[in-house]
Amino acid sequence: MSLAFLLTTLVVVATPGTGVVYTLAAALAHGRRASVVAAFACALGIVPHALATVTGLAALLNASATAFQFLRYAGVAYLLYMAWTTLRDKEAITVEQDTPPRSSAQVIVRGVLVNLLNPKLTIFFFAFLPQFVNPDEPHALPRMLGLSGVFMLLTFVVFALYGVLAASLRSRITARPRVMAWLRRSFAGSFLALGAKLAFTAR
Repeated sequence: MSLAFLLTTLVVVATPGTGVVYTLAAALAHGRRASVVAAFACALGIVPHALATVTGLAALLNASATAFQFLRYAGVAYLLYMAWTTLRDKEAITVEQDTPPRSSAQVIVRGVLVNLLNPKLTIFFFAFLPQFVNPDEPHALPRMLGLSGVFMLLTFVVFALYGVLAASLRSRITARPRVMAWLRRSFAGSFLALGAKLAFTAR
């Protein structure tokens, strides 16, 4: 495994995007455990994209405008839904001791969908992995799977660090109603912006 791969992966993963926004929202809404579960879910959502790349389905998606458009607009619709629910639910980010936390299954499903419905991840893997693996070399398939696993692991670690840091400030932030209203609008706006970016991004 090359140092260039690790550095490139860290830059890509650490750059704030949909997964980071979702993990931070989970951390502030439900605490440290939820943020780690959200980070795991976002990493899990990478699996289909990595498998698509390794099995060659990414090439089909890259060549098929219809397939790409379908996934892209499904992703846009889901991001708009996330923005709407975040803005609508005024109790989405609270520290109520008597309020049961959102189940891990709910957090995981949302987190997986955030990454699953982003076709740019498949295209990214399709363009990213071949730079570090020669398809003609022996054991190319296990190597690509291994590098995909490292990408997922770093995604989980970085996102979890984002979430744990946000969760550590949770009680201070959530005690201020104005800050909470600003955060709710900021998260909703972030999902809207990410959805608009995905909608207007060409293959």
